[in-house]
Amino acid sequence: MLRRIVAVKRVLYDALGHFNDDDGWSMASHLAISALMALFPFLIFATTLASFLGAEAFADTAVHLVFDTWPEQIAKPIANEVLNVLTVQRTDLLTYGVLLAAFFASNGIEALRTSLNRAYRVTEDRGIIYRRIQSLIFVLIGSAVFFAISVLLVFAPLLARLAEAHFEWISPYMGTITFWRYTIAATVIIGALLAVHMWLPTGRRSFLSILPGIGFTLVAWVVGSMIFGAYIDNFSSYASTYAGLASIMIAVVFLYIVSAIFILGGELNAAISRYQEARARVGA
Repeated sequence: MLRRIVAVKRVLYDALGHFNDDDGWSMASHLAISALMALFPFLIFATTLASFLGAEAFADTAVHLVFDTWPEQIAKPIANEVLNVLTVQRTDLLTYGVLLAAFFASNGIEALRTSLNRAYRVTEDRGIIYRRIQSLIFVLIGSAVFFAISVLLVFAPLLARLAEAHFEWISPYMGTITFWRYTIAATVIIGALLAVHMWLPTGRRSFLSILPGIGFTLVAWVVGSMIFGAYIDNFSSYASTYAGLASIMIAVVFLYIVSAIFILGGELNAAISRYQEARARVGA
């Protein structure tokens, strides 16, 4: 028992120490702003692509998938405006505007890559063209996933009725459309975390080696969102301080917290790996 406590302390000191010494707070700011700048171009690009392919319900689905996982106090002021932007008719799928949107969205992927390379203590050795193509592929895959989910949610009520008609025992487990939205959003988040930890940073990592950091990230995101939401409700003076900019400032601070937790997840994985390697050397 004492050995486990010592191991946990060493891993945590290593992770937090490296996060602080390697400009983790600055990287969290960079990642938060990059995420905010990439989010809207990504949604515009993905919505335009989905509309071109006939998925007219995509905008509403995308907004729910992105913002339903945010605290309501943060998401509500932004989600309606985002939906208004996304429902503007666009016919410029193959024009420079949407291509630039895809490029700016890929900048968010590059910010994730930089943050994870630092967290995992590795030096990037892949060419810029390879990295940019990989980032664009991530954007396209994300768009395709959102597109598939939007189609699935359109047919979900029909599929649910068919399932209940043939299997009566399944009715209590079907839930509501809101339940399925949360379930799908959680699945997308977990899948995205697995993908970025596995393939964005340089080098190789095993599936099991990235699970502790991902588990920490998910739990800390939930706890951090609840605490920040309660703070906004009860103690915040953002509205009086920033007036019309309050919703943007709240979103930036929230994304900063989310980004710091995300980087700490990578630091935790790296610290665990270093501890295990040190133990293996001592055992040898």
